[in-house]
Amino acid sequence: MPILHPDRLFPADPETRSIARRLYASISDLPIVSPHGHTEAAWFAKNDPFPDPAQLLILPDHYVYRMLYSQGVSMHDLGIRQAGAIDSRKIWRIFAEHYHLFRGTPTRMWLDYEFEVLFGLDQRLSAETADHSFDVIAEKLQQPEFLPRALYERFRIEVLATTDSPLDSLEHHRAIRESNWKGRILPTFRPDSVVDPAFHGFRENIIRLGEQTGEDTMTWPGYLNALCKSRERFKALGATATDHGHPTANTANLDKQEAESLFTAILSANSTAEQQELFRAQMLTEMARMSIDDGLVMQLHPGSFRNHNQKIFEQFGRDTGADIPTRTDYVHGLKPLLDLFGNEPSFTLILFTLDESTYSRELAPLAGHYPCLRLGPPWWFHDSPEGMLRFREMATETAGFYNTVGFNDDTRAFLSIPARHDVARRADSAYLARLVAEHRIDEDEAFELAQDLTVNLVRRAYRL
Repeated sequence: MPILHPDRLFPADPETRSIARRLYASISDLPIVSPHGHTEAAWFAKNDPFPDPAQLLILPDHYVYRMLYSQGVSMHDLGIRQAGAIDSRKIWRIFAEHYHLFRGTPTRMWLDYEFEVLFGLDQRLSAETADHSFDVIAEKLQQPEFLPRALYERFRIEVLATTDSPLDSLEHHRAIRESNWKGRILPTFRPDSVVDPAFHGFRENIIRLGEQTGEDTMTWPGYLNALCKSRERFKALGATATDHGHPTANTANLDKQEAESLFTAILSANSTAEQQELFRAQMLTEMARMSIDDGLVMQLHPGSFRNHNQKIFEQFGRDTGADIPTRTDYVHGLKPLLDLFGNEPSFTLILFTLDESTYSRELAPLAGHYPCLRLGPPWWFHDSPEGMLRFREMATETAGFYNTVGFNDDTRAFLSIPARHDVARRADSAYLARLVAEHRIDEDEAFELAQDLTVNLVRRAYRL
C-alpha cells in the first residue's frame, strides 16, 4: 500500500482540488533549480556511494535529531558528532521507534517521499519495519543508480548551489568543472567566518584570508581587497550569489575613517558587543557595494539565535539543532544600505526571515517598492505547507508574485531535495487553484504563474 496519497496538500473542495491537480500536473516534471543549499561539492567530485541510512538520513539532519532530543532521546545514542565507529543500525532503530513524533511535520512528508519514491518502501516506518527498511536502503545505496551524480540526474536537477566559506579551497568545485560530467554544481560565497567578529577564530580566519589572497588583511583597505579577490575566485567557478547569516538585518554607512577605526577595534581582543554588531552592519553594506561591482546576487538570512542550548553547544559544537528564531527589524535595519543602493537596477538583495510577523508589515511593503529587493521563500522553521500558505497570503497582497524568487530548498539533506520541491509545487498549486476558484485570476494566468514560481523566477533572480 503506498505511503503517499496523490492528492496530498491539495484543497478538500472537489472543484478547487481539480484545478490544483491540473496546475500541479503542468509543473510536476519541470527541472529542479536549487540556488541555495548546503550540500557538499565533494559528493559530486568524488561520486562515492553514500554511507548507511543512519549516517545519510539522521546524523546530518538537525530537523530529525532536534525533534528526537526534545522527547528525551540522547544525542549520544544518536551518534551525533561522535568520534570513531557508531552503531548505525541501532541508531536507525531508535529513529524508527520514534517516527510517530514527526506526524504532521514537513520532515515526515519529506522522509515518506524518500522512502517510497526513491527506495520503493511501501510500509510506514516503525519499530516493526526498522530492520527491513534499513536493509533495503543500505543495499540500494551501494548500487550505481544511487551514486551522487546519478541521483542528481534522476532528480532532474538543472543547477545546484552549495554554500562555502571564503577560506574553502573550492578544490571539489574545480574538480567537477574539470571532469567530463555535465552537472552544474555552483559555489555560493558565505563570508560569515571572516566578517562576523563573534565567529570562532575570527582573527585567525582574517589572517588566513590574507595569506590566501596576498593582501594585508590587518589593514582596512587590504581586508576589503582580500574579500573582493575571494569573491572573484568564486565567480570564476560559476558562483552567482553570496549569502549572509547575520543575527540581525542591521546595516550601517560609516565613512572611511570611522570604518578603519572600527576595524582596528574589532581586531583587538577588547571589542564590545555593540562594536561587533556595528561591524557586521557595516560589512553588509560593504558586501552590497561589492555586489554592484561584481554582479553577485546578495542573500540575507537573519534572525536566528544560534546555538541557544549552551550545554548542547559545549558538548556537540555549532549547528546541532538548537537554533531559535528571533524578532527582526528590516525597516530600520536596512535603511542605511537602501539609502545607498536601494534604487540600483543592477543590484539584487534577496531577503529571508524567521520572523513571520514581518511578512505583511515590513518585507512585502519593502519589496513592493525598492527595485533591488526580492523576497526569498519561507525558510527553515517555516519551510512547510502552512508556512508557504502564510507567506503567500501575507506577502502577495503587497509584493505580488513577481517580487518573490520561487522556491529554494536550503538543505544539507540531498535526498530530500525532490521531496521539498514537490511540497512547494503542490502548495503553490493549491494556492493558485483557490485564486482561480474565487475568480481572482483566470486559469490561464494560474498556469503561467505556476511555471514562473517553479522555474522562471528563480532563474531570473539568481541570474542562472
